[in-house]
Amino acid sequence: MTTHRILILGGTTEARQMAGKLAARADISVMLSLAGRTENPAAQGVPVRVGGFGGAGGLAAYLRQNKIDLLIDATHPYAARISANAAEAARMTGVPIVALRRPGWEAVEGDRWMLVDTVASAVTALGSVPRRVFLALGRQEVAAFKAGPQHHYLIRSVDPVEPRLAVPDATYLLARGPFREVDEHALLLQHHIEVVVSKNSGGEATYGKIAAARALGIEVVMIRRPALPDVTSAETVESLAAMVDHFLVGHVLGPAAERGV
Repeated sequence: MTTHRILILGGTTEARQMAGKLAARADISVMLSLAGRTENPAAQGVPVRVGGFGGAGGLAAYLRQNKIDLLIDATHPYAARISANAAEAARMTGVPIVALRRPGWEAVEGDRWMLVDTVASAVTALGSVPRRVFLALGRQEVAAFKAGPQHHYLIRSVDPVEPRLAVPDATYLLARGPFREVDEHALLLQHHIEVVVSKNSGGEATYGKIAAARALGIEVVMIRRPALPDVTSAETVESLAAMVDHFLVGHVLGPAAERGV
């Protein structure tokens, strides 16, 4: 039986689910790659490599050396650099690529969203008057808010924020989702939050804070998603899994010979 080699660029719950689904097949060998930004990632259940590749060129070299038949980009919707490198590496090597693109959240009646394009714009959107702000962005983006030292910040992250934010008033909370709406509702009330800053991550795991903010009439500064490469994509693990055989049959059994795989 031919064993097809698949590399999944992960870091999301869906990537872990996809890896598990494919690893259950006898004809597929899966490697899950994590960027290493989370110090203690959740157990993956499949072989894992941690760390970057060294840009598109490094990833292309990895694809060739490991005779990868299919590249799956299941990174976070805001990992634009990684997604761009993945698309370029696929182009350089001829390895087919498919992306898992989780749909973004849509504002509904009762939401008070202020849409911005960048984290820096989110800092500006908070204004000059001191406010109680819930930062639910992950630790990588926190440093920008030192430009707004007048606010009180509640900062939630999976790993500790190091160095801590250089502002007079900040509270840190370590937690890993999913987060239920009822718990987020209680959290916002407990800390007297006046505004939530969030990325439009999509999915159910972190939507609780958005729903809770709506129920409480709290403003949300929502950072828009970055532009991502135009590659074949699916919105769910199930639909992506259904596409895998198409890629393996259509590309591996044809163009793979041309790549010398």
